[in-house]
Amino acid sequence: MNNNDEVKNNEVKLIPYEVLEVVEEVTEMPPGVKLINAPTAWQKSDKGKDIVVAVLDTGCKTDHVDLKDRIIGVRNFTTDDNSDPNNVSDYAGHGTHVAGTIAATENNQGVLGVAPQAKLLIVKVLAGKKGSGAYEWIINGINYAANWKGPNGEKVRVISMSLGGPQDVPELHEAVKNAISKGVLVVCAAGNSGDNRPDTDEFDYPGAYQEVVEVGAVDLNKNISRFSDSNLNVDLVAPGEGILSTYNNGGYATLSGTSMATPHVSGGSALIIKQSEKEFERTLSEDEIYAQLIKRTDSLGNSKRFEGNGILNLGKE
Repeated sequence: MNNNDEVKNNEVKLIPYEVLEVVEEVTEMPPGVKLINAPTAWQKSDKGKDIVVAVLDTGCKTDHVDLKDRIIGVRNFTTDDNSDPNNVSDYAGHGTHVAGTIAATENNQGVLGVAPQAKLLIVKVLAGKKGSGAYEWIINGINYAANWKGPNGEKVRVISMSLGGPQDVPELHEAVKNAISKGVLVVCAAGNSGDNRPDTDEFDYPGAYQEVVEVGAVDLNKNISRFSDSNLNVDLVAPGEGILSTYNNGGYATLSGTSMATPHVSGGSALIIKQSEKEFERTLSEDEIYAQLIKRTDSLGNSKRFEGNGILNLGKE
């Protein structure tokens, strides 16, 4: 089998996650948003206003009351809905949940995202209720996001991917490197195949690529999640257990997984970009954004294979 056949035939899937509870309405700030001290960064960062984050996932419930005003564009690369490029209906709920953690907007009720004034580009690359797809869809989604231009010349600054597969596919790696070369920060879930041992490595791609920001998970008490992959490329950790966010029924749900940790970092990166570029009065490179992100971490005292530089703390300067 040549590489092209591998790209077309192999499947990439949602990193396994757990749905803990589904509810119709909430009136609280999600504990994960508070844990990373996002509210303390909102004033200086204008809540991430107009920073575009591309969410490569199972799509999104685009008319959700907490999300509809945040979405700047959509594109479907899957075979769902007869491959209609403008239909990003979310049959799994996962993409809607991730989108809410990044940028759910302010209402009198509902949840708040980490960057509630950021913009979302919804790129559907996983299909069906189980959220699986071809590597080709992921690659096309990455390339689309990296080259996307908004109605007023906006560009994607962050790509968020809570997905993965066991294969290191060269074309996937190239797409990631291409996005980074265009100044896009690529944030990926580490994966949920961890065995809670720092002396063994687990790899899910694209998370395990050194070029991306690989995110592991902690619980709401800042303990490393038992399921979180450990390897030398983990960059940092964020809340990934009991995470409350938007869901595909128009309501809300509490989910667990490194999939849930990743959007905390993606939304946090939008805040960091907005604040840093105001202060420096120029556009930052991907390397500079990464440096600003890692500055805002606190070591938890675990093996670097588990936590990288530590937990995201947006309250640090």
